Amino acid sequence: MPISLALRGRHADDQLGEQAWEAALTELRWVDEVFSTWRPDSQVSRLGRGEVTLAECHESVAEVLRLGDDARVSSGGAFDVCLSDRDGVRRLDPSGVVKGWAVDRAVAPLLALADTDVCLSAGGDMVCHVADPDGEPWLIGIEHPLDPTRLVARVPVHRGAVATSGSAHRGAHVVDARSGRPQEALASVTVIGARLTSVDIDATTALALGVDGPDWLRSRLRTGIVVWADGRAETVS
Repeated sequence: MPISLALRGRHADDQLGEQAWEAALTELRWVDEVFSTWRPDSQVSRLGRGEVTLAECHESVAEVLRLGDDARVSSGGAFDVCLSDRDGVRRLDPSGVVKGWAVDRAVAPLLALADTDVCLSAGGDMVCHVADPDGEPWLIGIEHPLDPTRLVARVPVHRGAVATSGSAHRGAHVVDARSGRPQEALASVTVIGARLTSVDIDATTALALGVDGPDWLRSRLRTGIVVWADGRAETVS
């Protein structure tokens, strides 16, 4: 997926900023080596095939699977890191947890830059930080899933994260794990919160829940924007 960075302030164009950016990319490359379901040699791929045990994997694998299990319980099974393929075989795919979790890890060296505003984006999900709490916020445009030339909203973010799950760019790739089928009620779900790990999981879960997604987000005390399949936009708060 595309990874992009915007910096403003003291280290926006110097060696320390460049070093922090390289450290962030190094962390993301490591996450890919461990968790990618597209790499047959990754620890997650090998775990899914039964070639290694969870205890033999890096401890972060167990951490990610615990987050996935928490989401499975809270969603009544709509979110799951184990999904059935077309042949009915269960396969391990923690991607719905890993992206936000990985960016939260990767952004750490960037957040350590003094007097520098940071916006790190991975596939459109992002962590935003303004060094001065009273400074100018990052203004995040939420794309309309049915018309990418339009914005549903512009969200100012000083310190926090924004995650969107939808079918606009990757098709109906999010399924309700209980049925194995994509839901048809929602076109996209955007969630805004403190950490990308949790808002990314919740955006994906709400999308998988379909018509029940907005009420589930309210029960989680989340703030977000839901776009229904007919194009209607609804604010959840």
